[in-house]
Amino acid sequence: MAEESLTIALVGNPNTGKSTVFNGLTGLRQKIANYPGVTVERKVGFTTIDEQSYKVIDLPGTYSLNYKKIDERITYQTLIGEYEHEEAPDVVMIVADSSNLDRNLFLATQVMDLGLPCMLVLNMQDVADDKGINIDPASIEDTLGIPVLAVSAKYKKDIEKLKEAISAKRYSIPEALRWTPGKNLRIAIDVVIDKWIKPFSSLPERAHIIEALRLISDNHLSEAFYEYENEDFGQKVVDEARFLIENEGGNPIAAEVLFRYDFINECTRDSVRQEDEDRKSISDRIDEIVTHKVFGPVIFLLVLLVMFQSIFTWATPFMDMIDLVFVETGNWLASNLPSGVLTSLLVDGVVAGLGGVVIFLPQILFLFLFIYVLEGTGYMARAAFVMDGFMTKVGLHGRSVVPLMSGFACAIPGIMATRNIENWRDRIITIMVLPFMACSARLPVYALLIAAFIPDDRVFWFIDLQGITFFGLYLFGIVMAILAAIVMNQFFAKTESSPFIMELPSYKMPKWSVVFQNTFERGKVFVTEAGKIIIAISIVLWFLASYPKVDIPDSVITDTTTTESSFNPQDDPDAYQLKNSYAGKFGNFIEPAIEPLGFDWKIGIGLITSFAAREVMVGTLNTIYSIQESGDEVVTLKQKLINDKNLETGQPVYSTATAISLMIFFALAMQCMSTIAIVRRETNSWKWPAAMFFYMTTLAYLCSLAAYQIGSNL
Repeated sequence: MAEESLTIALVGNPNTGKSTVFNGLTGLRQKIANYPGVTVERKVGFTTIDEQSYKVIDLPGTYSLNYKKIDERITYQTLIGEYEHEEAPDVVMIVADSSNLDRNLFLATQVMDLGLPCMLVLNMQDVADDKGINIDPASIEDTLGIPVLAVSAKYKKDIEKLKEAISAKRYSIPEALRWTPGKNLRIAIDVVIDKWIKPFSSLPERAHIIEALRLISDNHLSEAFYEYENEDFGQKVVDEARFLIENEGGNPIAAEVLFRYDFINECTRDSVRQEDEDRKSISDRIDEIVTHKVFGPVIFLLVLLVMFQSIFTWATPFMDMIDLVFVETGNWLASNLPSGVLTSLLVDGVVAGLGGVVIFLPQILFLFLFIYVLEGTGYMARAAFVMDGFMTKVGLHGRSVVPLMSGFACAIPGIMATRNIENWRDRIITIMVLPFMACSARLPVYALLIAAFIPDDRVFWFIDLQGITFFGLYLFGIVMAILAAIVMNQFFAKTESSPFIMELPSYKMPKWSVVFQNTFERGKVFVTEAGKIIIAISIVLWFLASYPKVDIPDSVITDTTTTESSFNPQDDPDAYQLKNSYAGKFGNFIEPAIEPLGFDWKIGIGLITSFAAREVMVGTLNTIYSIQESGDEVVTLKQKLINDKNLETGQPVYSTATAISLMIFFALAMQCMSTIAIVRRETNSWKWPAAMFFYMTTLAYLCSLAAYQIGSNL
């Protein structure tokens, strides 16, 4: 009979392969990246080893337990049993990067001070071997006093070694303060614990040492997350402890760090050997070019250009196949099902709406494939490093680069990743400009309009005008984000900036099974999550665009086409029906407001529905045009847009100026309810999402207006 489930917490610095260990132990999948800070949420999975069930928690990566950032605090609170959503772990597995052991052991010694059963996993042994680093785990185990296991978690055999260690209960409770703080620091710790933390705070005993050290170092009692009493007295006690250190010539800010690293140096002095310290690794040689101050930004832009051109080019054959499937399905259903309301709903509502979006699945998959490959190889961290100097000049923090680049996939994880920005001013500016980054939801709209109205004239090699336009829209989003940051930088009060520190991981071949698995998951999310919204909105739109049923009045039938209108209802009764439907009437109501932008009422309906999700725009247009469509033959949405004529003037609804105006509107407008919700959650206020919606939508309207008015008069 299985025993009660035990909880294992994985803790470690960012980019130590914790996620790989987690996946190996649980069999679940999560995002694995090479740049620090990607694990912004706690992950939970389950596994059974020798009939014992385990709950495994993958805690956010952190460099220390001095909780200055949200992720650090979640990790710390979970370890001491104070995180409201999780119980304290039974076992802590400290995951360290074998190729950078000194830095990783700082956190390990802090975790050891919590007095929890733990083991140290020296991960990425293969990387250490490549760098000529030899490690003696037994020697480290003797010094630390906890079990130490050396593995490369990407190999199944090493995951089995971890499971065997867990099954054999190869973990132990370490001795607190094994790193031996100096006499004065030890006295100072005791003073803070005995005089204030114990009698006046709710902090559990296992956290007393770490909290005392944090207070002595940071001297910020008000930043504590736990309940306490008598703050003034607490501050006096902390001042007294700091004076004890200063009075003997010590530095209370650096005391803990210095003593811990003395211990770490002792630990690694005889147990870690570097074969050739002057030898440059392959990563070092590549970085001499990739992170060069001139070549680096050029390479970064070339990577983006090739990526977006490839997305457009490689996805086209797959998109054509999907388009053909949905068109033929619609034709088959229309031909073989009896005419009536249900057939119309199925063909013009569900199939048309869903087909209009699923067609862009190949481009979504290629986009995420590129992103995961860039992360997996280690280039994403280099991109952040290369852009750091420029970001600082425009008022953003270097840590803003990774969240902004994440925004290419989706604004939501990008906004969550801003938790790694310590300074609130830098963080809120990053959040406010991040939705300008062209997320994957904009891709279907861009792809449809570019394919329909931008010629595919070859410019250079395999680069054509459509690819350049596609790349230009992404570049446009970056430029607008930078300009917005520069403006906001003038309105927010200056605060003390914190330095940008980022680890550059070694280049390596991505783990393709993880890359394809994650890409597949993103495609699945796109189809299932967006599909639900699109089908629901398509059905509602079908009803609004189909009812009320109207007959062409006799007065109109007997009337002839006037000079003011080229539209004859008798020639196109479906268009007359659509124009007089609920959707048509509402669209005509709002049309005067969007007409200066080059938009007609059908685009207006699409703009409104796309506030649920940007990609809904395409499904909306497909539904409306399917209902308007005359004849039994179903054609592609792209062709419908090209063929569409203004009923009053007989002129094409879409011109190149209209398409550009619409793409600019989509590039700038705040059209995502999920993003608004996540900004509300991350800022804990409605003020910021409201301001974001107002300024982005206003900017979108003005820029689209300018683009259309200039473009249509050239």
